[in-house]
Amino acid sequence: MIAGQANPATPPSLPARPVALFISDLHLQESHPRTADAFFRFLVEHAAAARELYLLGDLFEYWAGDDDLAAPFHQTIIRAIRAVADSGVAVFWIAGNRDFLVSQGFADAAGLTLLAEPHVATIGARRIALVHGDAQCTADASYMAFRAQVRDPAWQQQFLAMPLAQRKAIIAGLREGSREAHAGKTMDIMDVTADAVDDLFAATATDTIIHGHTHRPALHEAGGKRRYVLPDWEPDAEPRRGGWIAVDSSGAITRHALDGALLV
Repeated sequence: MIAGQANPATPPSLPARPVALFISDLHLQESHPRTADAFFRFLVEHAAAARELYLLGDLFEYWAGDDDLAAPFHQTIIRAIRAVADSGVAVFWIAGNRDFLVSQGFADAAGLTLLAEPHVATIGARRIALVHGDAQCTADASYMAFRAQVRDPAWQQQFLAMPLAQRKAIIAGLREGSREAHAGKTMDIMDVTADAVDDLFAATATDTIIHGHTHRPALHEAGGKRRYVLPDWEPDAEPRRGGWIAVDSSGAITRHALDGALLV
């Protein structure tokens, strides 16, 4: 089953003090100021009321290395996350395919905890497997080969030894190549595969997965298991996109649109 319609009768608010909120794929960048503003509003109006906030990858359009922390735009994002963390919310990070070079320097500055994937979060009586989602797109052989290369510690060490400006130029070229590659692939090729999802359920001994990456928000149910796909955020476009998932103390999971409206 795939669900995703907003309930217009539901006010744009969350239950008091949800245990955890989950977001991904904001692709924050200076050229998309409305997306950044929507993120700041989400942090103040919703995340600050939670106990935990999980950032499940691709918060940034790209991340060239923690030596870029001082960039004014990055400092604005870091301060906003830090304010939530300093208010008592535990903030967690899983790397995406665009910001996998985020490391401890960023974590320390933003007041968050880096998590390896898959990570299993226990909320109430529910155990939830968390991933970004790109590792489960196993039908896309060229991407999986690229992912294995750039996630290799030796490759990362060599890349991060380059000057920051050079790294940014390389990333710009990779982003352009990625756009061209995507144009020649079907959505199904770039989506998660059933086998990879089954393997993740088995490896984590869970019956619930939350992930992003695919930009195809939905709730998929089969065989007593549920897979929640987070939306990407794009308030700078029409129609505006975005939203999050909330989990309460009983383990109940709800999906929310960009304005907070409940999705059913």
